[in-house]
Amino acid sequence: MEEMSYYEILEVTKSANGDEIKKAYRKMAKLYHPDRNPGDPTAEHKFKLCNEAYQVLSDDQQRSIYDRYGKEGLQGGGGRRSSGGFDDLGSIFEEMFNGFGGGGRRQSRTPSDKFPLDMGVEIKINFKEAVFGCEKEISFTSKNSCKTCKGTGAKEGKVTSCSQCGGKGQVYVRQGFMTFSQTCPACHGEGTMASEKCGDCKGKSYTESKESVTVKVPAGIDTGNRLRVSGRGNTGKSGVKGDLYVTFEVEEDNHFIRNGNDVYLEVPVFFTQAVLGENISIPSLTGELTLELETGTKDAQQYKFRNEGISDVHGRGKGDLIAQIRLTYPKKLTSEQEELLHKLQESFGIESKPHESLFESAFERVKGWFK
Repeated sequence: MEEMSYYEILEVTKSANGDEIKKAYRKMAKLYHPDRNPGDPTAEHKFKLCNEAYQVLSDDQQRSIYDRYGKEGLQGGGGRRSSGGFDDLGSIFEEMFNGFGGGGRRQSRTPSDKFPLDMGVEIKINFKEAVFGCEKEISFTSKNSCKTCKGTGAKEGKVTSCSQCGGKGQVYVRQGFMTFSQTCPACHGEGTMASEKCGDCKGKSYTESKESVTVKVPAGIDTGNRLRVSGRGNTGKSGVKGDLYVTFEVEEDNHFIRNGNDVYLEVPVFFTQAVLGENISIPSLTGELTLELETGTKDAQQYKFRNEGISDVHGRGKGDLIAQIRLTYPKKLTSEQEELLHKLQESFGIESKPHESLFESAFERVKGWFK
């Protein structure tokens, strides 16, 4: 039997971009994850194949080698394994399974805790901070399991069986010939209720505290990237603290437009500069560059400056700076300028009227239609 390619395993085409590959991987990994298919060796095998395929196709260098040489090229030492980081396999599992499967991570919530131990905050950073990295102090409110009631929400920790569900945590609703179960609305599935609410936490099972932490934001971070700060989340009954997840939103710049690790810069160029092919100075992320215009540069023409873009947050090199031309023309002419332009046009002779030679035969054919 012919071996399936990595693209076939993830059910994507060879032209799929990074987002499409990640989306396909999430779908397949969620379908075949061992936690969802206990004791199923077929699902476990498919899960491993999905994992292997994603690690290669999500890495630009490995994917390029695989596309040219197949698996043999990777086994030959030409490829390198991703060291992980933002949007890595662990973080994908954490998003899908709320803390399960991410490389031995602990559960986000133990059975006895009434709230998740992991927590998330969102912060905005400006374009410069994202490009070059920075340090940010983040203020947030965390939950701490109430010590007075031992996280039960009940005074002195005394609870009774829920009167509505009888301690089962589920209630049953009959509709016609069918019976459905749902989480008990009174005890929220706990099966127990407080005989009397705890005075310190008001029955919530936790207290809140204001905290702050300084995080080092790596260069190249982008909107949607997430950084995990270990041990700075909520605190459960056992005293174990979850993790804090910081999700970033990067503000746009007035001149530079980001596309992945590449940066686009629109450069206004007067039509005479484009015709003559002048050299002009343009800003870059690190200073100043000289843009050498070709003679007869066209509108929307692009000039690429290699490795003048943004550093990849995974450490995979740098993007490019792409300068895109926007031709500008005079809004009005003086009589002198108009005369000079007429003289310039006449100096080019027939070259200045390309439409005449192009449409000459068309005019003759059209005349023949009416004879």
